[in-house]
This record gives sequence, structure tokens and C-alpha cells, in this order.
Amino acid sequence: MILAKLALGFCGTVAVAGAYTFHEGVMRVDEDHYDGRHVHVWVPAAIVPMALHVVPSRRLEHALEHAGPWLPTLRELTKELKRYPEAEFVEVQDGHQHVHIRTHQGKLLIDVTEPGETVHVACPLAMMEDIARELEAKSPAV
Repeated sequence: MILAKLALGFCGTVAVAGAYTFHEGVMRVDEDHYDGRHVHVWVPAAIVPMALHVVPSRRLEHALEHAGPWLPTLRELTKELKRYPEAEFVEVQDGHQHVHIRTHQGKLLIDVTEPGETVHVACPLAMMEDIARELEAKSPAV
């Protein structure tokens, strides 16, 4: 009986931790080369802003020197993009090259296809806004 209660408690804890970790969705980067190389990175979006806390401060300060003035713009842009949950922004077809940028279900989707390579990026807008807010708080420029 005690073993069943421990298992139930463990499963409940894992379920709650999983729900929290994936509540903002998944950031996905897929890169496929036609020579057989593939790179697929899927990361829970909630982890990305938390990862900023372990970035060495000198590296973060260097990045903020360049990006700092644009952080309020990024935050406002992500707020505005949330108002357009299903929108097509850019679609360019030039010969064998294709670029498609849109929002879908709270994510910014960027798809690029060219001879020899295909790249797909899905970035949750809530994660982008969290990152902008975190970086703004650490930026001396704001």
C-alpha cells in the first residue's frame, strides 16, 4: 500500500513538473541537409528564459551592448504578434528558394527551403516576450 502511494506521489509530481515545463510549448529548430546531415533541436520554451540565469555575466553584458536598445521593440513586437494568431507575413518564392514567415497557434514559424537545405523554426511568442523582459531587466541601456 505504501509503495502505491509513493508511486502515485511520484507520478503526480512528474505530471505537474511536465505540465509546467511545457506550458509555453516547445521551441523547435529543424535543419535538414540533402547530403544526409540533420539537426533537430526541440527545447521546452519555459527552459529558455531560465537558461539566461546560467549565462556568464560577461557574455550576457556583451550581448546586451548590442541588443539592449532593441529589447523594448522585441517585447512590443511579440505582444502585437499575439494579436494575430493566424497570420501570413512573408512568403517569397524565387526559383528553388522559398521563405515563409507566419504565426500559427501562438508561435512564430519560419520555414526556409533552398537547394540542398531546409530549415524550420518554431518559436513560441510567449517565450520571446519572456526573454525580452528578462534581458530588459538586466540591461543597463533600458
